[in-house]
Amino acid sequence: MWLFAMFDLPVTTPKARKRYTEFRRLLIEQGFSMLQYSVYARYCASEEMATAYRGRIRASLPPEGYIRLLAVTDRQFGKMESFVGEMSRSLEEPPPQLVLF
Repeated sequence: MWLFAMFDLPVTTPKARKRYTEFRRLLIEQGFSMLQYSVYARYCASEEMATAYRGRIRASLPPEGYIRLLAVTDRQFGKMESFVGEMSRSLEEPPPQLVLF
């Protein structure tokens, strides 16, 4: 399954920009990849793994802004279409079954 993190965080003050950067860095450190601005995704081998990542993100939420987490199956993710202008683009591939950290 794929876990999506979608967020809108304010960047109007230096402190808010710092929180935005810290949250984005947390996602990257947790293995999320940017799909679009403020939309990140990570492949999770199981629902339990996705639940663990949800908890880590929930523990690090900035005090303001909007963050949504969405889990979709690998099959649903594979049905996504991606376009750049009028050109179709291939989607991200899930990692091999065995991934060691």
